[in-house]
Amino acid sequence: MNEMIRAFGCNAGKLWQALNNNGPQVQTKLLKKANLRIDEFYTAVGWLARENKIFKEKRTYKLGETNLTEEIGKNAGKVWEVLGHNDEIDVSAISRITNLDKNDCYSALGWLGREGKISAKIKIRKK
Repeated sequence: MNEMIRAFGCNAGKLWQALNNNGPQVQTKLLKKANLRIDEFYTAVGWLARENKIFKEKRTYKLGETNLTEEIGKNAGKVWEVLGHNDEIDVSAISRITNLDKNDCYSALGWLGREGKISAKIKIRKK
């Protein structure tokens, strides 16, 4: 498992811990309590959904049997297909090709990361 995918798992742990310690929360509160960026939050949601550990009701997340499998699993399939045709591709391009919101792409990547199907890296762009 590469470092980026390991980070997905660590962030899922932070999110799980925030929910376990504080109970159901909306995204904005979870971002602060888990100390996650938005992309980290969504990869963590995807990871936890794949583990069947997170439930979403309207805007509130809580621990429990997931209701996100259909949505994130379907999106993971779309992302997986795109990744099968591209050795390296960024999230913006995946979003354009799949017609998915970036956050949905991040959740799908978290799902695929939990399955051990992808490797990922951070690329820093020079301005």
